[in-house]
Amino acid sequence: MFFAYGGRGCGPRHGGWRRGPFEVRWEMHGGHGEGRGRRRRMFDGDELKLILLKLIADQPRHGYDLIRDIEERTHGVYAPSAGIVYPTLTLLDEMGHIEAVSEGSRKQYAATDAGRTYLAEREEEVSALFERLEAMGEERSRVDRAPIRRATANLFSVLQHRLSRDDVTSDTLHDVAAIIDEAARKIERL
Repeated sequence: MFFAYGGRGCGPRHGGWRRGPFEVRWEMHGGHGEGRGRRRRMFDGDELKLILLKLIADQPRHGYDLIRDIEERTHGVYAPSAGIVYPTLTLLDEMGHIEAVSEGSRKQYAATDAGRTYLAEREEEVSALFERLEAMGEERSRVDRAPIRRATANLFSVLQHRLSRDDVTSDTLHDVAAIIDEAARKIERL
């Protein structure tokens, strides 16, 4: 199943049908969907702290560099927003795990000894988080889902148009369901 109907107000204009296969798949397999079209964050705050700290420990970075690195690792599947990254950097700085170092007009961060110790204590967890990032990227690079998203959006558009007409009967609804079920069976057999 590529798209999930999120309830009232989640049509194509409200985001419910535009959700792509990666997001729904992630929710169906291990995510904690919060119902009614809402998404769970890809990483919780503690997990994102560890990811950012590890990247900074590898080499000093700017906030934007961190966002871009994560996006590249996942081949565009996930990029944390600046609204999450910068407060997390501030928190890491307040915890003493990173420190700001100057490089021109942009603030760059470097890991402190305390930050490196914190990472070493959580080495297994950090490895698992980076494996998750890599797995997201491998999935995306293996299959380009753009044609599937286009075809699925087209299906929803046709369904909305056809089923909103006044001449829709119970037989029409059963015929449409049968066509969709047959398509599902054929895809499953591929």
